Amino acid sequence: MASTDSLPADFKARAARAITRQPILRDPRLHEAYLRSRRARRRRQRRRLEARGDESRSWPALHGMDRRLAELLGDRAGFFVEAGANDGYDQSNTYALARLRGWRGLLVEPIPALYEETVLTRPESEVRNVALVRHGHPEETVTMRHGGLMSVVAGARGSEEDDRAWVAEAFRLGLEHEYTVEVPARTLDDLLVEIGDPAVDLLSLDVEGYETEVLRGLDLERRGPAFMLVEVRDPAAGKPPIDALVGDLYDEVEMLSPFDVLYRRRGD
Repeated sequence: MASTDSLPADFKARAARAITRQPILRDPRLHEAYLRSRRARRRRQRRRLEARGDESRSWPALHGMDRRLAELLGDRAGFFVEAGANDGYDQSNTYALARLRGWRGLLVEPIPALYEETVLTRPESEVRNVALVRHGHPEETVTMRHGGLMSVVAGARGSEEDDRAWVAEAFRLGLEHEYTVEVPARTLDDLLVEIGDPAVDLLSLDVEGYETEVLRGLDLERRGPAFMLVEVRDPAAGKPPIDALVGDLYDEVEMLSPFDVLYRRRGD
């Protein structure tokens, strides 16, 4: 069989457009049922492989970040928080730690359909269907704009127009359906107290530009994780505010990807 590298550059785009002409992908309800079925099938396949000791599908993070984290954190088990959990698997920075290293944790996903998938995929962890906010957030709920892996808090990119542009890639090929949803607003401090106030060894934060707001909902002096992996989509503009929030308590370890910076708490 020919390698996909030899196919025309727009082959995947043309194939996806052909797929989306099918009725099942034009009806949001049928499409969501189709996605659930596909995820369930992949979940069964992955678990069969893992039961045989095959780890080929157990490292889903981008840029090998999960493998690098496993190297830095060692073989010991620990407790993680992953904010922006998606479906618990795709591009997860903590899936391998849970499945292969015995870690437990707290997973936070605001989009209800993805939260339901995370509950099925990650039985080892607490899972919450909320949007993380800063202390003093004025509303009890947050409006989320669904965009698959790029779902965003309404206004997080600066305006409704910027929000829509941010999630546009998820819908460019018609493989997702756009909608907004209201979800409960909670601080990370509140969630940690709710589950027993565990010591956090790793915080993985990927919330599409809302990272500083989430960190303002966490008492870093009292509950600061040993390590924090923070996505910064525009390092030149986005990293200085993160550094300002954590700089007195944390040192930068390294960039684990072009957009993800790892910090270590001083003294750990």
